[in-house]
Amino acid sequence: MLSAMAMKLPLLALAAALLASPALADMLVHNVNGLQVGADGKLQRFRALTIAPDGKVRQVIENPELVRLANITGTIDGGGRTLLPGIIDAHGHVMGLGEAAAQLDLVGTNSLQDLQQRLRDYAAAHPNNPWIVGRGWNQELWPDKSFPTAADLDSIVPGRPVILERVDGHAVVVNSAALKAAGITAVTKDPSGGRIERDSSGRATGLLIDSAGDVVTSRVPPLTPAQLDAALAAAQRALLSYGITATADMGTNVEAWETYRRAGEAGRLQLRIMSYAADVEPMRKLVPNGPTDWLYGDRLRMGGVKIYGDGALGSRGAWLKRPYADQPDTSGLRFLSDEELRAKADEAAKLGIQPAIHAIGDAANAQAIAIYEWLNQRYPGDRRWRIEHVQVVDPADIPRIGRAGIIASMQPVHQTSDRLMAERRLDPARLAGAYAWQSILKSGGRLAFGSDFPVESPNPFPGLAAAISRQDMQSQPSGGWMPAERLTLGEALRAFTRDAAYAGFAEGKIGALDAGSWADFIIVDRDPAQVDAQGLARTQVLETWVAGKKVWERASSAGAGGERGK
Repeated sequence: MLSAMAMKLPLLALAAALLASPALADMLVHNVNGLQVGADGKLQRFRALTIAPDGKVRQVIENPELVRLANITGTIDGGGRTLLPGIIDAHGHVMGLGEAAAQLDLVGTNSLQDLQQRLRDYAAAHPNNPWIVGRGWNQELWPDKSFPTAADLDSIVPGRPVILERVDGHAVVVNSAALKAAGITAVTKDPSGGRIERDSSGRATGLLIDSAGDVVTSRVPPLTPAQLDAALAAAQRALLSYGITATADMGTNVEAWETYRRAGEAGRLQLRIMSYAADVEPMRKLVPNGPTDWLYGDRLRMGGVKIYGDGALGSRGAWLKRPYADQPDTSGLRFLSDEELRAKADEAAKLGIQPAIHAIGDAANAQAIAIYEWLNQRYPGDRRWRIEHVQVVDPADIPRIGRAGIIASMQPVHQTSDRLMAERRLDPARLAGAYAWQSILKSGGRLAFGSDFPVESPNPFPGLAAAISRQDMQSQPSGGWMPAERLTLGEALRAFTRDAAYAGFAEGKIGALDAGSWADFIIVDRDPAQVDAQGLARTQVLETWVAGKKVWERASSAGAGGERGK
């Protein structure tokens, strides 16, 4: 709300501001319970914030005193509510989130029968869709934990092709019509980095792991530019509603990049996107000469490339040093030889492009660490090598992460959602290096936190809660899972703000409300430092601001109980 009343500011800070610049900040945000992580890594409190006309922070005010500011042209009364820097999700999939809104939603299905009923209802409601596309199933939530098959889908939709992606994006189940459309038969060979599951007769069951799924997804009719624009708009609304003001987009293809550029040119890009090309082939097309500049008021930049080293733990595609405890005939999928991975990472590094290697299993993480150790010999300096997920690491390899200057881009909610499955997949010795946040910090590594949306909800507050408690939303397990790996609130918030920005070469622009940084901030309904983990997980965002402008707000309880985009 705007007012012309006398505002609270420290007299010394006011004097310094007047001496430093002839033009005082145009806007004052006051009467707030400000909280951020300072440059020293400690929680920092402040009560007011001044924003320059260009949308950047002039200063944060820690100890206000009542004075009159003659040159402030606008004021905002925060009503005593808590103000935080905008949250940065260090690993998400923007278009995947937006596209999921128009697909069959299978998140939370509790049985095969539940999946089938949702498929039946969706097929009836969309009779003209030539393909039925959905995502979000997780057989680990079902009573028998068996993977679905083509026969299960054929009994519901026998004629139209159906492709349903697992929640982690590393497996799909398709019906017989989709297998036929993709030309997959009993004699089709497994592609590199993928596996076609087969029955005892050698016939495809309909379950396709990792790159095997690409054989079918490549046959799905592509979305039109208008549909892609709508998907981006939906993704922006969702992310801003959760207080996400910036994200790393892990796996940007050509169509997604063109969608972001269209939104930027039209002034519709509110979210800040740090794009990582979807492997080296699109990298060659999109950034043949190295990273792009920051575009559209620092809302878009492509500076990295995503490279897959293995699959996921849930579909037993994560590459392990030893076989799976619950399926001893496999150690997962190794996507690339050392030579192949080295060549891809080196091609990026030569251009000054930041490699981000997906590694979930301990063998894949060891391979990625070794590649970066080799790259350090060739490219000294500030390179900020990234490993995405870092879910299971051999404890003997953890000290190498810090020594190699590697950023561990991790998702705290994976620990809580995957815990029981991980205990089945791995033996106790390997669990000692699973989701090892505190151990990685102590090794000298940096943490950059995200959610891997739409694999998980983009809501960062359950992630913050998991990071400090190692417990899920039901406070399980008692005392926390491997509690020595818990983080402090300051460490967790830093990984979602300052260090998530650092991981994308965006420090000084976003991640903190320091002087000269963009005024990206959120207003929330509680003080994260004054509630327990369960209370933190249930934090709600009330307002989201980007560059000093409100871009989203939650409707008041007196209204429809919904939300408004700006």
